[in-house]
Amino acid sequence: MRRFPKRISLFPCMNALILTIVVVVTLYPFIYMAVISVSGDIYVMRGEVFLWPKGFNLKMYSLVLGDLSILQAYLNTIIYTVLGTVIALAITSAGAYALSRSDMVFNKGFTLMVIFTLFFSGGMIPSFLVVKELGIIDTVWAMVLPGAVSTWNLIIMRTFFANIPKELEESGKMDGLNDLGLFFRIAVPLSKASFATIGLFYAVSLWNNFYFPLLYLRDPGLFPLQVLLRNLVLAGQVMSGDVTQIGGDQLIVEESLKYATIMVSTLPILLVYPFLQKYFVKGALIGAVKG
Repeated sequence: MRRFPKRISLFPCMNALILTIVVVVTLYPFIYMAVISVSGDIYVMRGEVFLWPKGFNLKMYSLVLGDLSILQAYLNTIIYTVLGTVIALAITSAGAYALSRSDMVFNKGFTLMVIFTLFFSGGMIPSFLVVKELGIIDTVWAMVLPGAVSTWNLIIMRTFFANIPKELEESGKMDGLNDLGLFFRIAVPLSKASFATIGLFYAVSLWNNFYFPLLYLRDPGLFPLQVLLRNLVLAGQVMSGDVTQIGGDQLIVEESLKYATIMVSTLPILLVYPFLQKYFVKGALIGAVKG
């Protein structure tokens, strides 16, 4: 009996093709920057570098990592990211747990006020005036407090807490736990996926943030890495054409210097994703879909 070949479904093929194109378009700029940053100056100036480095060297990275201003900005960025993420998680989780309790007084009213901020905000000038009146301009706190709560993250975490079985809270109350005890001993241990997901959102936002420092910081010694990167890539502080005179008499290709700085500022936060991937997927799905 003659067997006919199975019919090939069109959707999986189109899906694979589209996703492949997305992957290529996404990865190519990153790969290109990495290749340029480790290629020899003469090959970069000739435009001969494409997908594989020529004249492999790490001169640009030694130049970037040897710059004291970049190292200071790197340290500032790490401090802002770690401190800001811890503060944001503490405030967001506390607020989300309170809003997840249906028996809380004025629960619906507070929830509506929180949701209202998704669509309307005070704007840049009122926010700046608030920070100024608090006396935290040109301090570390200006970088971590104004963005300590994201309404979207608060709602996701609230949904997560709302799906915790009520029986666990009731058993905790029978054991003599109060609201703080229920939060720290039951809600928090069961919410590792949610904390990892929301923490990753906050960390990435803080790491890439250059808006707050432009508004609230005046001391160059407090600038994060993204401000220096912005000045180098966008503001054109290196204005000598194809090459620039940095570090003595040695000519440095401007394009290679920019890409090396971008790679140095991007790789650390990218390395965090593999360690949080399983929590990220689980936390995002549970917090955003259920309920």
